[in-house]
Amino acid sequence: MCEHKGIGHPDTVTDGVCEAASRALSLAYLKAYGRILHHNLDKGLLAAGRSAPRFGGGLIEEKARLIICGRATRPEPAFNVQEIVEKAARCYLEEHLQDAAAGIVIDTHIREGSANLKQIFARSTGVPLSNDTSFGVGFAPYSPLETNVLRLAEILRSKAFRQRFPSAGSDFKVMGMRVGNDSAFTIALAFVDRHVASVSDYRQHKAHICEYLKQEIGPGASLQLNTLDDPAATDECGLYLTVSGLSSEMGDDGQAGRGNRASGLITPARPMSLEAVAGKNPVSHVGKLYNVLAMLMARDIHERLEEAEGVTVQILSAIGAPVDQPQVAAIEIQAAHGVSEPLQREAAKIANEWLGNMPKVTALILDQAVSLY
Repeated sequence: MCEHKGIGHPDTVTDGVCEAASRALSLAYLKAYGRILHHNLDKGLLAAGRSAPRFGGGLIEEKARLIICGRATRPEPAFNVQEIVEKAARCYLEEHLQDAAAGIVIDTHIREGSANLKQIFARSTGVPLSNDTSFGVGFAPYSPLETNVLRLAEILRSKAFRQRFPSAGSDFKVMGMRVGNDSAFTIALAFVDRHVASVSDYRQHKAHICEYLKQEIGPGASLQLNTLDDPAATDECGLYLTVSGLSSEMGDDGQAGRGNRASGLITPARPMSLEAVAGKNPVSHVGKLYNVLAMLMARDIHERLEEAEGVTVQILSAIGAPVDQPQVAAIEIQAAHGVSEPLQREAAKIANEWLGNMPKVTALILDQAVSLY
């Protein structure tokens, strides 16, 4: 089994905003001081508001509140951390949630970091020092089930899907399971009330969306949508109907680190780190770096070594040690004819190439070229 929490899910919204804030702060540090300074903005909470959905359009009665809490270096009074973070958070919400962003208030609580953690940056004369003892995990390739969950998520957030089904909100979750050769997908999708006229209209929209998604995943798999809906519903109360397309308007809160891992999935059958990747600084916090690095390393080994049918990477740091010198980098390879010594050497070579180029990992994060949540 595995799942993906969509772009409007409260946990994903919180991850996205925390990461947008960290990225904006990193770029501002680089511009002002030529390097990224100590910060971690990975503590976020989206507290749900209150709404009254109605067929044809309801009301947001109390806005949700998104709290960003963390630590950030402020080298001088003119460097306005709060302003940078709030602007980045607002831009993220407007870009990814469009009109629904207006229903979320941003609240920041960011203070200076502790002296010993800030000192890690000052002591780093070349390779940054790790500011945590933590581990990262990655794997490749995705299983057929994982691939289909990500495919459904991609469809649900696509522009084409949104244009075809304007009643579909941004908040969704895809849960996949496989038993033997049979796969099944359960999807929760918020509906936007202003695009739904009645109970029968809701059911018609739901049937059309369900049929469309079934065609996309092909035969041999079952799919069900909004299974909490009351089959005997006569009004809005028994349906997954929202004003904004977000459950955080009333139904659900969100928290950084409770959503998708760096793989883009939640995979309980795989080795998995519980670190909140989003919002951590991309230079020294191995809770971010090593989870991204492990995914990149596993994919590279799988793609470059034909014998490697499956790869799992686990990397463990020690606080204060250079980030390119982990305590251990464990590589597990599945190969039909066993893992030969030449295969081990080639895998180790690829791993060392990545460890020797940690700035590339940071650059990929800042360029938004890797998955973080």
